[in-house]
Amino acid sequence: MDYLSIKNWAPGDRPREKLLAKGVQSLSDAELLAVIIGSGTREMSAVELARHILARSENNLSLLTKKTVPDLIKIKGIGEAKAIGLVAAFELGRRRDQSESVDRYQVTSSKEVFNYMKSILADLDHEEFWVLYLNRSNRIVESYNLSKGGLSGTVIDIRLILKKAIELLSSAMIICHNHPSGNIDPSESDKQITGKLKVAANQMDIKLLDHIIVTDNSYFSFSDEGLI
Repeated sequence: MDYLSIKNWAPGDRPREKLLAKGVQSLSDAELLAVIIGSGTREMSAVELARHILARSENNLSLLTKKTVPDLIKIKGIGEAKAIGLVAAFELGRRRDQSESVDRYQVTSSKEVFNYMKSILADLDHEEFWVLYLNRSNRIVESYNLSKGGLSGTVIDIRLILKKAIELLSSAMIICHNHPSGNIDPSESDKQITGKLKVAANQMDIKLLDHIIVTDNSYFSFSDEGLI
């Protein structure tokens, strides 16, 4: 069977032309990826290559956005330039979600915090610790990435958390971190750091409202469970 280049497709079937004519919402996941990677190979069109990329991630966009540049270049037809373009697009999507959430969210529940932090933490293969600094209306003043760690932990410095809170004149804060393993249960270390931070924050009239542990599909709230 002869390979048929996208240039030889009917104009309405070409991803770029389809996007211009019908809007970006009309494109499938594979077609959107094809637009990003730009070109295929001698054996595959850009759309076919995009389908191959998706298949390597079980056709799951959440799994795909966890891929790193080294992961992607293992796929036949994906060189360093295409891999970098994909990873940059994934990161831009995450930042867009984060930016939207800051404007939209006045924090009133642990579920809202999870919805906000999921776009930041759920796709990671390592632990990260974040602090949400809030004003008196419980609106997010700033979300701050305190530290990044390995698969099973990260380093927390209470002094840095409080220093930032003072700089922002924050009235309250919520700490968040992810468990790449998918286990939402807090460790003894999680409980200890929560207790120490709550005591230290109280000395400065800053409320520690919650500690949220995030996984891909669920979360654990210290406040909901009466642990804070």
